[in-house]
Amino acid sequence: MLPRNRRSPMPRKYIDCREFPSEKNCTVSIFGTEEEVIDLAVMHAVVTHGHTDAHNLRNQLRSMLKDAPESKTVRA
Repeated sequence: MLPRNRRSPMPRKYIDCREFPSEKNCTVSIFGTEEEVIDLAVMHAVVTHGHTDAHNLRNQLRSMLKDAPESKTVRA
């Protein structure tokens, strides 16, 4: 296993609630791998926005993902 700062970066994705209309004017942004973002976005959609965790919600969220801008590696 390579040291943390030497790993090849995984492609990061993001979803930003500000880009979608909501009654709460939500400002949450979620960044990570595709699966991390989908899992967290589903939890957020259910808890905060009252959606039901269903296959079509996951598909809809997946279609809203965007590539995250490249960031510099943070060294510990």
